[in-house]
Amino acid sequence: MAKGYWIARVDVHDAERYKDYVAAAKPAFEKYGANFLARGGALTVLEGTARGRNVVIEFPSAQAAVDCYNSPEYQIAAKIRQEVANAEMIVIEGV
Repeated sequence: MAKGYWIARVDVHDAERYKDYVAAAKPAFEKYGANFLARGGALTVLEGTARGRNVVIEFPSAQAAVDCYNSPEYQIAAKIRQEVANAEMIVIEGV
């Protein structure tokens, strides 16, 4: 089974409250086997417009990645994130 990946591009507007999102999201990430591959590190823009924070999270499968996002645990965190940041998030299946 191919792994699944969250790719999130985020501009954080309230760094202090974003910490609340990170804490609230942790139970969902643990439950669905999330493995952070990139989390807000240094970046080099090659084309297009970058966002301030970029995250790549590996899951055991694309379905696990989608289920994590839709879980009640993550939706609590998502509400916080949506108040303090703008983001694009996708799930992509690995090869």
